[in-house]
Amino acid sequence: MPFTSPRPMIDTPRNAALSPLFLGLLALLVMLASAHAGPVPARGGLMLRGPVGTAPVEAVRLATDIGVEVSGPTARAVVTQAFRNTTADWVEGTYVYPLPEDAAVDGMKLVVGNRVIVADIRERAAAKHAYEAAKAAGQAAALTEQERPNIFTNAVANIGPGETVLVQITYQQTIPVSGAARTLRLPLVVAPRYTPVPPALGTVALDGTAHDPVPDRARISPPVLDPAVSRPTNPVAVTVRLQAGFAIGAVRSVTHAIHVTVTGPEARTITLAEGVVPADRDLELTWEPAQSRMPGLGLFRETVAGRTYLLAAVNPPALEADAPARPARDVTFVIDNSGSMAGASMRQAKAGLLAGLVRLTPRDRFNIIRFDDTWDALHPASVPATPEALRGAEGFVAALEARGGTEMLAPLRAALADSQPEDGRVRQVVFLTDGAVGDEERIFAAIHAGLGRSRLFMVGIGSAPNGHLMRHAAEIGRGTFTEIRDLAQVGERTRALYEKLEAPAVTDLTATFSVPGVEVTPGALPDLYRGEPLVFAARLPQSGAGSVTVSGRVAGRTWTRTLQLDEAAPGAGISKVWARSRIGETETARITGRLDRDAAETTILALALEHGLTTRLTSLVAIDATPRRAPGMPLVAADLPLNLPAGWDFAEVFGGDHPGAAPDHGAGARVVPINAAGTGIDLPQTGAGILLQLGLGLLIALLGIALSRPGGGRTGVVR
Repeated sequence: MPFTSPRPMIDTPRNAALSPLFLGLLALLVMLASAHAGPVPARGGLMLRGPVGTAPVEAVRLATDIGVEVSGPTARAVVTQAFRNTTADWVEGTYVYPLPEDAAVDGMKLVVGNRVIVADIRERAAAKHAYEAAKAAGQAAALTEQERPNIFTNAVANIGPGETVLVQITYQQTIPVSGAARTLRLPLVVAPRYTPVPPALGTVALDGTAHDPVPDRARISPPVLDPAVSRPTNPVAVTVRLQAGFAIGAVRSVTHAIHVTVTGPEARTITLAEGVVPADRDLELTWEPAQSRMPGLGLFRETVAGRTYLLAAVNPPALEADAPARPARDVTFVIDNSGSMAGASMRQAKAGLLAGLVRLTPRDRFNIIRFDDTWDALHPASVPATPEALRGAEGFVAALEARGGTEMLAPLRAALADSQPEDGRVRQVVFLTDGAVGDEERIFAAIHAGLGRSRLFMVGIGSAPNGHLMRHAAEIGRGTFTEIRDLAQVGERTRALYEKLEAPAVTDLTATFSVPGVEVTPGALPDLYRGEPLVFAARLPQSGAGSVTVSGRVAGRTWTRTLQLDEAAPGAGISKVWARSRIGETETARITGRLDRDAAETTILALALEHGLTTRLTSLVAIDATPRRAPGMPLVAADLPLNLPAGWDFAEVFGGDHPGAAPDHGAGARVVPINAAGTGIDLPQTGAGILLQLGLGLLIALLGIALSRPGGGRTGVVR
C-alpha cells in the first residue's frame, strides 16, 4: 500500500512572521490559563536559577502537543513544546525529554515572538559554540543535543519576560510488528537513571576500569518532582493519524484511555480520551488487522539524491516444534529488585518470572538471579526443574522486595557465564528490569564479550522502561525485547515471549541482491522468533531494478523467498530510517571493539550530516539573526523538572536509606519538591478549575490549527 509523508505542522520560511491572529489568541489563552481563581496547589514548571541566596521562581511550562502520522511500516512525528516565561527576567531554559530509541531526529524549529527560526545540523562542538555565541550576543537561539538515542536535551536562550516559546522537533521511525500486532510507543517521561559511582582517584572500578562509567551523568539527571508534595506537571496531548495499509481491527492502549475515530477501512484517528494528561508514563498504542485480513509484508521504496532506499519486511513461515522434539533448555531468570522497581513494577516482574517457571519441564534446568546494588543466585548453578525445585523458586520470588541501587553489570555477567558450553542444551537468559541505568555502554560491551551460545531476552517493566538499553541489549544478545506495562499484560505478553523461547528460531538469515553495491543494515541479519518479521533497510547505488532473495533455516529446513525490487511500494522517510539504523550499527561496532573509535566516528558523522540527523556527534541549532537582549541585561538559567514515572516510589529512588539510592541512583539529579504548603518552594497562585483546563485545551488545539499548513494536514487535538 503506498504511503506518503505527512505535512509539517510548521511550514514557514526561516524567520517568517506568525499571524497576528495566532499571537493574539495565544496571548489571550496564556492570560486565561494564569488567571487567579482562588488558592490551589501549584503545579511544577520551569525552575529559574537566580542569584545565589535567592529562592528559585517558577516559569510555567504550558503544554506539549505530539502529532504522529503512521503510514504503513513507518511513522512521522512532530513534537511541539510550549512554555512561558512568567518572570521579569531574560531566561535561558534547559529541559530533558525522551524520544523513541530508533527515532531519526531530523528537524527543529524555534518560535519566539513573531519569528520562526529553522535549525541547521552541525557537528556537536560547532553547534554548541554557535549557540553560546548567540546567547552571549542576546540573540534568540535553540540547541537540540542527543544524550542517549532515547534522551535529548533542548536549550533555549534569551526568552524575554512574559514570552511564550515553542520548540518543535520532528523525527521518523519504524513500526515494530509482533505476530499480527503493530505497536507505536511514544516515550513521555525520562525515568531517573542509576549512575554507578565513579572510582576514587587512583582506584579501579568493579569492571576493571579506572574511568567514570557515566561521564555525562549530570546531563541525564534533570530535576525530578516528588509526587507526594507536587501535582503532576508537563501536560501532553497526542493525536495519531493511522493509515495502516490494510483493513484495521482492534486499536488499543493499555497505558492511556483513548478515543478512536474511524476515518476509513484502513484509517483511524486516535486521541487521548482525557484530552490532556501529565507526562508521567509512556504511551503505547497497538492495532491489528481485521479478522482474516492479515496483510502481506513486502518492500517499500524511496529515491533521494539519485539513490534508491528500500525497507523490507518479510514474514518467515511459522513452524511449530513438536513437544517431544523441543530441545532441553537451560534458562536463567534475572530479576531487578532495585528501588526504582518498588510497587507495581515489582509485582509485574514477579508475575512475569513466575509465568516462565510454570512452562519449564523436568528436562529443563533453571536458576534465578536477583539484584539491586548487591546480587545473589537461588542456586550455585542451574538445577533440574523438578516440582520441588520450582516450589522453592516460587518462594524465593515471593520474598523479593524492592530496595537500593541498580548495579546491573555483575549479575548480567553471572547470568551469561556458561560452565557447560558443550552440554547440547539451548541456553537462554530472561532479564526482567526497568533498565533505569545510565551506563548502557558497559552493559552492551559485557553482553558482546560474554554472550557465547546464550540468547538474551529482555523484559521491560513499568511505565517508562529504558527502551534504548532493553532493545539494544536484546539485539546484541540475539534475543527479543518484550514490554510489560501493566499486570493485565503479564499473561498475554509472557505467553508470547515463552512461546518464542520454546519454538524453533529462524537462523542463518541472509539477504542477497541481484545487483552489486547494495548496503544493507543490519549487516548481520538477526535470528528470528515466532511471530517476528525480518526487517532490514538497504541503499542501492542506482534505480530499484533487480531482486532480493531472503533465505534462512527453520527447524533444520531451508526457507527462501524472492522479492522483485521494481514491485516495491513508494514510501517516505526510508532514507532516514536506513541512515539511523546504519548509525546505530556503527555505534555498536565501536562499543564492542569491532571498529576503532576514529573510524566509527568518521562514519557516523558523515551519515548524520548527509541525512540531517541528530546523533551523539551532531546537533541541531537555530539562531535568530537579530539580537534581542540588550548588552548588560542579565540572563537567568532555568531547568525544567520532570514528573516521577507513574508507579515509582520516590522515597525508594531518592530516599538514601539504602546503599546505591541517593545520591548514587541518578547521581547528580537535583530533586525539586514543589508545593504550596510551605515545605518546598513557594510559588505564585495559578489558574484553577475550568479556566485552567479550558486554557490548556484551547492552547493545544490552537497549536495544532495555527501551525498546520493551510489547506490540509492537522486540525488540532480532538477533546
